[in-house]
Amino acid sequence: MSAATIPAQAAGAARRLLWGGPEDPRWVRPALYGVLVLSLALHVWKLPDNGYANEYYAAAVQAGTQDWKAFFFGSLDAGSFITVDKPPMALWLMALSGRVLGFGTWSMLLPQALAGTAAVGVVHATARRAFGPVAGLLSALVLALTPITVAINRDNNPDTLLVLWMVLAGWATLRAVQARSGRAGLGWLSAAAFFVGCGFNTKMLQAWVVVPALALVYLVAARPSWPRRVAHLLAAGAVLVASSLWWVLLVDAIPEDRRPYIGGSTDNTAWDLVIGYNGLGRIFGGDGPGGFGRGGGANFGGEPGGGRMFNDILGGQISWLLPPAGLLLAAALVWLWRRPRTDVRRAGVLLFGGWAAVHFVVFSYSAGGFHPYYTTAMAPGIAGLVGGGVVLMAEAQRRSAAWAWVLPAGVAVTGAWSFQLLERTPQWLPWLRWAVAAATVAAVAALVALRRGTRGAAVVATAAGLVAGLAGPAAYAVDAAGSPVNGTNPLAGPATGFGGMGRGPGGPPPSVPRGGRGPGGGMFGGQPPGGGFGGRMFGGPGGGRVSDAMAAYLVQNRGKATWLVAVGSAQQASSLMLRTGAPVIAMGGFTGSDPAMTVAKLQRYVKEGRLRFILLGGRGGGAEVAEWVRQHATPVDAGEYGDPFGGSGQLYRLA
Repeated sequence: MSAATIPAQAAGAARRLLWGGPEDPRWVRPALYGVLVLSLALHVWKLPDNGYANEYYAAAVQAGTQDWKAFFFGSLDAGSFITVDKPPMALWLMALSGRVLGFGTWSMLLPQALAGTAAVGVVHATARRAFGPVAGLLSALVLALTPITVAINRDNNPDTLLVLWMVLAGWATLRAVQARSGRAGLGWLSAAAFFVGCGFNTKMLQAWVVVPALALVYLVAARPSWPRRVAHLLAAGAVLVASSLWWVLLVDAIPEDRRPYIGGSTDNTAWDLVIGYNGLGRIFGGDGPGGFGRGGGANFGGEPGGGRMFNDILGGQISWLLPPAGLLLAAALVWLWRRPRTDVRRAGVLLFGGWAAVHFVVFSYSAGGFHPYYTTAMAPGIAGLVGGGVVLMAEAQRRSAAWAWVLPAGVAVTGAWSFQLLERTPQWLPWLRWAVAAATVAAVAALVALRRGTRGAAVVATAAGLVAGLAGPAAYAVDAAGSPVNGTNPLAGPATGFGGMGRGPGGPPPSVPRGGRGPGGGMFGGQPPGGGFGGRMFGGPGGGRVSDAMAAYLVQNRGKATWLVAVGSAQQASSLMLRTGAPVIAMGGFTGSDPAMTVAKLQRYVKEGRLRFILLGGRGGGAEVAEWVRQHATPVDAGEYGDPFGGSGQLYRLA
């Protein structure tokens, strides 16, 4: 290869990226850009209204912008007393943005919005590679309009970045299947394992849920011989383990007195977090310290079982296209059964079908703490099945009348289920369910007419089918884009069931102005100064919100202490840190039940002058710590800080 050909090849690759390959219709690439713009618009519309979103993670992002040690460990506070209960990779992305742009709503949530839109693009690339450009577009559109995906991509929970890593792994796996040489296949498979490892360092074992589907696809469809495929999977497994566990092993190798307590663990190790709180505890449940489930506490997704994905809580978030996806999966497998082992379309069906099936089983039967937004990880599988399945069944219908029933049946099932979901909230857009019903009838009739070669039937079938399948989820997605997110339990659409508690009332959290600026910041916000205590209440265990009067008193009397105050739980600490910009100790972590604070540790902090105040009340800290404080610390009269009711708990002066 001459040096002159390299720029030409690069230019050709850029043209293919921008305008598609020569085999693509001219309208395909502009249509993709339209889908990506739609996705990004849904993610950023009224984004400043979301304030700090989940204040627990927002406080950790703020800490990461203030201190590099807190950045590396994913500490809740800049003093690095305790970490959040997840690995830090999602926090790293938001904190780096905050360091460049200044901490605030835009700098924190814009990376999430961009990551969510990037995932739509990757799903398009994967489905296009397997099934063609039309399938890629339809898959991207389905993912872009999945309600719970839109909701979580406007939040600062780690699931958005997790999904991006997972779809990158799926894309790389399909590249490995198509590789013409064993070395190239191993390289792409190792890249897929690395992406899953990045997902592990975003949300631990949930990233591994997709591994069975990826392994199955390569084992069945890759070009090398059976022994080589097995060897490649073993090598990729080593990459997976190394890329997943490096942070865990490094953290646990650091002496405990030189690092923060690992939030969510029972023994101050990241390994316990992997196995318990963020691992098997999510699947099997079980009691943790303080009576909170080791799998994360409350269950917001309904009772475990085969019908969980369709219940009043989760149905409108993820299940709109789940019934037709199952039908299309079964039909596509039968249609492609006699294809060559390495057929890329069959590999695509195995990839997206295995993805959706494994997530469906795991999410349906998980007995630990479960939030509706976890199901966003299943959305790429559903999207790929729908996009690829529709294209495959259209081909099957053209080739054989025996397959002509599949698409009409799929549209009918989709319309019927959409009508049922919309019927659950009859006062919300009451006309929509009837529009969906009419579109379903029109689409089915057009598909039947298409068999007879009726002119115009294809246009009617396409338009009506899109309305029947996507009008409901699109309405929920638009609702999510126009409503302030509840950071701890984001949901889309009208409130239904217990999970509807997650939708907050109108208006943004007052801790961040509507313009999205942090107090004292520029366009993208800045570090909140020691004033302007207008923060919202943050519910949850661990005691009530620290009053504005007490917060101002603590800032005024902090002196040179590392921490502003020690409080019971992260719920109290997060709100206070976001209002003041100062580190706060959360003695009991997220739930208030972590055994992070001990008498010996507290005594050391007091002796070193790193902590001057402690607030008792609610959960967190432990009985021994509370008893020591009552015996050795001085109560602060509520009148000293102008709060005659003293509703935040009893404040003590330690030194």
